[in-house]
Amino acid sequence: MVEPAIVARGLTKNFGDLRAVDDLDLEIRQGETLGLLGPNGAGKSTTINLMLGLSRPSAGSVRIFGHAPQAREARQTTGYVAQDSDFPPNLTAAEILDLVRSHYPDPAPRDELIDHFDLASLTGRQVGGFSGGQRRRLALALAFAGRGRIVFLDEPTTGLDRDARRAFWAFARRFMDAGGTLLLTTHQLEEVEAVADRVCLIDQGRIRLEGTVGEIRRRVAQKQVRFACDDLPELGPVSRVERDNGVVTITTPDADALVRELVGGGAQFRDLEIRSASLEEAIEQLSDNSGGEAP
Repeated sequence: MVEPAIVARGLTKNFGDLRAVDDLDLEIRQGETLGLLGPNGAGKSTTINLMLGLSRPSAGSVRIFGHAPQAREARQTTGYVAQDSDFPPNLTAAEILDLVRSHYPDPAPRDELIDHFDLASLTGRQVGGFSGGQRRRLALALAFAGRGRIVFLDEPTTGLDRDARRAFWAFARRFMDAGGTLLLTTHQLEEVEAVADRVCLIDQGRIRLEGTVGEIRRRVAQKQVRFACDDLPELGPVSRVERDNGVVTITTPDADALVRELVGGGAQFRDLEIRSASLEEAIEQLSDNSGGEAP
């Protein structure tokens, strides 16, 4: 039996009276990409920090390929992209790449990293003058500089343009095809669909839903239909109805069917607007439906 890449059991982290991670059990297989999703403040970044050994749990345990996160054996097999990356402003990109690579026994070649992350024009420049997107590309290169078997990606494509995001997704898929393991946090369903095998929805430090990308996508694929209406007719099943000063917002998996129902029912509505519900809104609805308990 192949040893899991990550095993967390009863993982808990308290900050005073706040429980950021609550008795979390999670296992990630080697070669798998797990998308860890949830609203802001759900406990995603805290979970990653615990798994990296950057923070110690209040209870429970984490093992990275069988080792404690602080152990050299674990640290030399992992890479990490934080939500915000800070670099010494007077160092060049090449100097920072070499500095990080020097801490690993078998680092990726510098030229390979420069090519993969489009850094050729930046290597001799001091990073203090980089744009946000340029700094992000450097941070991504550093995460893979040590040829880690598992890489933690906390909102990895924040600040990247669409072409750069797609280029990174293609690189991530090649990493996975070669047997690498990824743990990804993001608010972008498109990003999850591009790279993840399995998804966990986390809220208030607990896993609320878990499944393949297709399974979760079907659960959170909601639309919001907003319009002004003084007299709303009876409607078929929908996920949520909200009213605010004559404006009705309905969350539903089938916006077209809802609009047809409104027209057929003679509803006098105006200012119709349809948009995709955000991931945070969808997770909030799923959590409400489950009564705040993980299924």
